[in-house]
Amino acid sequence: MLNVSSKLLLRAAVAAAGVAAAVSVQAQGAAKASAPTPAPAAVVGNADAGAKKNSMCIGCHGIPDYKTAFPTVYRVPKISGQSEKYIASALNAYKTGERNHPSMVGISRGLSDQDMADLAAYYANKK
Repeated sequence: MLNVSSKLLLRAAVAAAGVAAAVSVQAQGAAKASAPTPAPAAVVGNADAGAKKNSMCIGCHGIPDYKTAFPTVYRVPKISGQSEKYIASALNAYKTGERNHPSMVGISRGLSDQDMADLAAYYANKK
């Protein structure tokens, strides 16, 4: 369980990653909006491994009804219980630029295909 100061540090790290991603996305031009590219089928997710890799996720997705103000005010979606295939596909789409939320682009670019599969398995099995 994270204490309040750890949560604040985690949120600051997520925001910093988002700012860095926003600068990168702006420098490259607007990303194309299209259907997410599926994650490679050969990678099999491990929920136990995903539980050890979710520190960048829980700062926003682990807080019920959390709203963020970067880049605009919106309600952060709940990912627990989502389809494993959907989560892996969405993370891959952020990584490739098919989706363009700055924080998620920055975070996903640091994830390997195995990391994305593990996180997808973890959140798909978490209710």
